[in-house]
Amino acid sequence: MTIKEALTTLPQYTLPHHALSRLMSILTHCENKRWKNLFIKQIIRHYRVNMAEALETDIEAYASFNAFFTRALKPGARPITRDPDAIASPADGIVSQAGSIEKGRIFQAKGKSFSTAELLGDSQRAALFDAGAFTTIYLSPKDYHRLHMPLTGTLTEMVHIPGRLFSVNNATTNCVPGLFARNERVAALFDTEAGPMALVLVGAIFVSSIETVWHGVVTPPTIKNVRSWRYDTAAPHLQTGEEMGRFNMGSTIIVLFGKDRTAWADSLKAGNPVKLGQKIGSIRA
Repeated sequence: MTIKEALTTLPQYTLPHHALSRLMSILTHCENKRWKNLFIKQIIRHYRVNMAEALETDIEAYASFNAFFTRALKPGARPITRDPDAIASPADGIVSQAGSIEKGRIFQAKGKSFSTAELLGDSQRAALFDAGAFTTIYLSPKDYHRLHMPLTGTLTEMVHIPGRLFSVNNATTNCVPGLFARNERVAALFDTEAGPMALVLVGAIFVSSIETVWHGVVTPPTIKNVRSWRYDTAAPHLQTGEEMGRFNMGSTIIVLFGKDRTAWADSLKAGNPVKLGQKIGSIRA
């Protein structure tokens, strides 16, 4: 942790995270044409967003900034790996970390880690991933913000876990202990051919909401206690590459697998970019 990172991060402890996110939600859903077009143009210019990939390239066609931010891509813009044993990247982004879950803990950065039980809100859920594998992928404002399935799976449970909304950029990741287990998040657990898989959608400051395709908007509302939904009957079944959710503003997704069921690709290393659908690992026989 550098002095600059500390100075950037420390003020976040005193900020009203959820109030700021509610304000951002109002701004990003505003349909005033002048405001939303200006906002969209600034983001495209600052982050060099590639609008040639977007299904709709005309910014005038987006009703709000949020509609632009969660834009669909043209068919074929993100080919999904066809390897039969492949695990596909669930998102565009940068690999924050990838590796093994050791003694029930997931590596964050620079000597910091958090427990799987803290992340998933329950030790029984965490036990499914003892000595398993994880990867953490950060989505920047320039990235495509819909999330897709790394493997075909059947949903067993969804959990909404309350928390703060710290930024999830590099500086905060390096400074805030247990960051991803402190921020508000939504965890979706699936049965797959590689055993249990968890997709954890982590909120962040100015992330106005998280939604899934089977439920719609999960957060807001802001909650004080963990809430969960079981899918014992009529459970959603999603194919590899199929959309499963989205961030209304950007954040981080964490993927978990159980022990000895998967192997990450050599290219899945901290700092490396990934694209939705590319092969990031393999299922072990």
